[in-house]
Amino acid sequence: MTTAAVIVAAGRGSRAGGALPKQWRRLGGRMVAEHTLAAFRASPLIGPIVLVIHPDDRKIAAPLAGGEVTLVEGGATRDASVRAGLEALATAAPRHVLIHDVARPLVSAALIARVCEALQAGAQAAAPGLALTDALWRGAGGAVAGVVPREGLYRAQTPQGFAYRAILAAHRAHPGGAADDVEVARAAAIPVAIVEGEAQNFKITTPGDFVRAEQHLGGHMDIRVGNGFDVHRFTEGDHVTLCGVKLAHGRALKGHSDADVGMHALSDAIYGALAEGDIGRHFPPSDARWKGAASRIFLEHAVALAEDRGYALGNADVTLICEEPKIGPHAGEMAATLARIAGVEAGRISVKATTSERLGFAGRKEGIAAIATATLVRP
Repeated sequence: MTTAAVIVAAGRGSRAGGALPKQWRRLGGRMVAEHTLAAFRASPLIGPIVLVIHPDDRKIAAPLAGGEVTLVEGGATRDASVRAGLEALATAAPRHVLIHDVARPLVSAALIARVCEALQAGAQAAAPGLALTDALWRGAGGAVAGVVPREGLYRAQTPQGFAYRAILAAHRAHPGGAADDVEVARAAAIPVAIVEGEAQNFKITTPGDFVRAEQHLGGHMDIRVGNGFDVHRFTEGDHVTLCGVKLAHGRALKGHSDADVGMHALSDAIYGALAEGDIGRHFPPSDARWKGAASRIFLEHAVALAEDRGYALGNADVTLICEEPKIGPHAGEMAATLARIAGVEAGRISVKATTSERLGFAGRKEGIAAIATATLVRP
């Protein structure tokens, strides 16, 4: 009989900061949700997996679906989202189900196995916990008001495992507002066995937790750095396209594609980090297909090639070298555009400009140059 998994990823995680909900932020080169899914996909004990998402996150979560993973939209509360995930398994009707918080991406194969083994041994429910070792105080008015005995107290973790039909019935009967699924099970008089938890299986809640998680993953990271440089001369025209942004100008840049010198330099930096040459290797200028092509095609290809090899774009820095047009007023939009095309947070891309002090071709206003540096990270 199969054991399914429901991974709850519908929350907003505002305490963790960042432009994206924490489950979609990068950790060790991959999204938090990818780490969590990978742990369950790798377990031979787990069959179908339901990833419960917020309706607004379907686009970013879509690449994670397929195979054993199904996306389901959750509800306004955690227990509503869990119930949605459980209901989605009704056709499969697994014998057991593990319910896990997506924000615990360091869950180990051994912990998943311990919960599964407890269920297979006859437990109706099993959940990992860590016995408290620190002294506990009760506070009032900023002062210690008493000491709470710590004997018999545990820090609850996930994945929490259950007999599928029993926990589905318990959720259907529960009024809502439960802190976790053990609370729902106990309300339905389902006994819950405790299995040993793991200190590294902490829940990412604050910005500092990302730092802790990176430290756990750091010993396995592969980091690559690449540089890119490109130059295009001016020709007749009324605009230039730089880092994906169209700027009105008295002249245009000459090139086989749209001559976006900034995006070309960044694409070459990524290719360089992968030891994959430059744009010309992948999109030869002798090929008429690329005449006048939008340079985002090159950047998207470079990023996809990196992702196919397990790398994520950690950060990139692009410097435009020109006397005109003025870049400063548009640098933020350029950085945001590059980030959107590359599929990363805006804070991971920098765009800035400098002049050559009127020296050389750029100083004579004959064209624009760009230099870029990109960092690729693979956990």
